[in-house]
Amino acid sequence: MKRRLILLDLALVALIALAGWRVQQNWQQAEKREQLVLRAPRKPLPSPSLAPLPALEPVNAAAYAAVAQKMLFASDRNPTVVVEAAPPKPVPALPVLHGIVNVGDGLTAIMSLKSEAPHRGYRPGETVGEFKLLSLSHQEIVLEWEGRELKKKVEELMERRTAAASADSSETTPRVASASSTTTVISAVSQPAGTPGERIRSCDPNDNSTPGTVKDGYRKVVKDTPFGRQCRWELMQ
Repeated sequence: MKRRLILLDLALVALIALAGWRVQQNWQQAEKREQLVLRAPRKPLPSPSLAPLPALEPVNAAAYAAVAQKMLFASDRNPTVVVEAAPPKPVPALPVLHGIVNVGDGLTAIMSLKSEAPHRGYRPGETVGEFKLLSLSHQEIVLEWEGRELKKKVEELMERRTAAASADSSETTPRVASASSTTTVISAVSQPAGTPGERIRSCDPNDNSTPGTVKDGYRKVVKDTPFGRQCRWELMQ
């Protein structure tokens, strides 16, 4: 029995020695393979070919129009800004012209702000209410208002009351002449001085006809001004 145990122990020792030797052999072989792998030269891998990036297009503002049209902070979401221009200021009523006189130092316009307002003489450069008198002649008057030049004919600025009175007198004169036994001798009146078609003609100093006399479609009008009596012939409408 004891002998068998000794043999068994020897067999186990021999088996363990064999296993140890086998393990050592495997370890040495693994070490050799590792050295061969680590020390073996490596070939560099070729770099991969990459496609070029697409070219960047310049920024176009029109491409972002939808952002402006759909802007959340705008009440109407409309990119178009409408600027309402203020209406132009209306020109105030023009001054009334009562006549043009020349006392030797140039033309003077007898004007007033209204027909019923007091009138006086104005020379170029003086101010008539909101208007500045730039220049005047027997046919045209140039006024300035807020940097704008207003060219008006003398007939446009003449006192409307005089024109209305002349029109009324032109309507009543034929009736009075027909009802009265006296008639005005037209042949004794001198021809109004001026060219045909003028609305206003000057009087002849030798003409002694009474105011309201009618000759060749013109009516004689005489008015008292601060510079004396003014006489003219007005074209009847």
